[in-house]
Parts: sequence; C-alpha cells; structure tokens
Amino acid sequence: MKIGLIGLGIMGKPMAKNILKAGYSSLFVSDLNKSNVDELVAAGATSATNKEIGENCDVVMTMLPNSPQVKEVMLGETGVASYMKSGSVFIDMSSINPVASKEIAAILAEKNIEMLDAPVSGGEPKAIDGTLSFMVGGKQDVFNTYKALLETMGASVVRCGEVGAGNTTKLANQIIVACNIRAVAEAFTLAQKAGVDPQLVFEAIRGGLAGSTVMDAKGPMMIAGNAQPGFKIDLHIKDLNNALDCAHTVGAPVPMTSSVQEILQWLHNNDCGQNDHSAIAKYYEKLSGIEIGR
Repeated sequence: MKIGLIGLGIMGKPMAKNILKAGYSSLFVSDLNKSNVDELVAAGATSATNKEIGENCDVVMTMLPNSPQVKEVMLGETGVASYMKSGSVFIDMSSINPVASKEIAAILAEKNIEMLDAPVSGGEPKAIDGTLSFMVGGKQDVFNTYKALLETMGASVVRCGEVGAGNTTKLANQIIVACNIRAVAEAFTLAQKAGVDPQLVFEAIRGGLAGSTVMDAKGPMMIAGNAQPGFKIDLHIKDLNNALDCAHTVGAPVPMTSSVQEILQWLHNNDCGQNDHSAIAKYYEKLSGIEIGR
C-alpha cells in the first residue's frame, strides 16, 4: 500500500513516524516546512510533491489546520484530487467543520474517490506515543479496510457514522474538553481564594466523580504555571468556531460553548493564543489577582 501524508506539523509529524514504525514503508510526505519533511525522510519516508502523492498513492491522508487548507490542498486548481486514481481513498485527519467534510466527499465521489473524515483527540503527547483517539465518518467497508492503518497512530479507532460524523464527534469532544478545563480553572481559583491549596484539592477529588482525564492532564499544568502547548488556544478557538457554525446550522443550543469561546478569545487578544489551552487559568488569575498554586 502506498500512503501519502500531507501536513507534518505538531501532530502530523509524530503520526507519520508511527506509520513508519508500524512497517508501512511506502510513505510519501509533503509539508510547507522543509525541515519537517527532511526529518521524515531521515526516518524512512519519501519526499514528494502533492501532485506526486496524488498520482502514486492508494490512500492520501491530510493533517491540516482547518477547512480552507483541506479544500485548497485537495480541490484547489492544482489540488491532489485532480491527480488521484479512480478507486483511491482520501482520509482527512484534520479537525474541520463537518459541513465541509460532506462537501469535499461529494466532490470526490464524482471522481470515484472514497473519503473518511477521521479527526483525532489526544494532542501532541498521544500523537508521539501512538495512542490518539480517532473519530471516523464514512462507509463501513472503507473504514474496515483502513482501520489497521489508523491503529498505527491511535489506541482507539471508532466509526461514528457516515462522512461528517467523525468531525461532528470531534466538535462534541472539543466542547467537553474546553468546558472541563474552564471548570477546573474556576474550581482551583475558588479553592485558593478560600485559603485551600489547589494541589491538595486536586489530590483529594481526582479519584471521585469530578475526576477526569482533562483534570489529570491540565490541572498540574495550571498549578505549575506551565503553558507549554500540547494543544494551543488558537487551535481550540478554531475548533469551537466550527462547533458554533455547525450548531447554528443544525439549530443546536450551545450557550456553554459560546461562553468558553469568549474566554479563549480574550486570551488570544492578550497574547496567549500560542499557549496550551490549560492557560484558561490565566483568565481567572487576571480576574482574581492570584496565580493558581503559586
């Protein structure tokens, strides 16, 4: 199987390395950052143009920032789709608006190219260790064929429905994550203002109903004042914009999403857009005049 992967950023690069480690040696890669491509070539991949990827690969995968980039790479004037063979497959691992996923799939279907939308959750640490969670939309038989490939990068690969269902599930995930991070920051702020050490609060409640993967991952970062990005605020803003657009389209009420989006936008406007999304704590620190855990 010849595989193409376009997009070797904070997530795509380690994901590509895990494909190689799993024994898929015919991996063709492309990225605007030449050093990222060179790093993958050193690991065993082949550098290729998008045209070469389209012409040579049985499956083309993308890991790009948002809908416009995916559309441009695949459907632009010199897009990859114009070079892909009939019967080949496109797997988009980017987190984009599910409406866009369906639009792309419809155009590809006219060329007899199947599509899976397969966004991931887990951030850079899980991209590195190959334990991402994949949420996949597309035909059952196409999913069955490529599940093993996705499992080289993820510990969980679940089909959620037809094309668009993967990104809809990802938007639900991003809503829950953002609201959870906000709740942790708010709770730790309350504890510290009331004279209780947030570290002790964390240790006391993490094993109970309030405990969560989000709190385990982001609580210690808040307490340490560590904003090194595993998932950037600006990317979460992008995801929640897609969630709000989708919600408005389908008529779903999302007041909590709107509220936490305002906090993230405030952080972006105050030079925190490249911080980890756990830096939601900085918003509460600004309001309360404290530094959580310090």
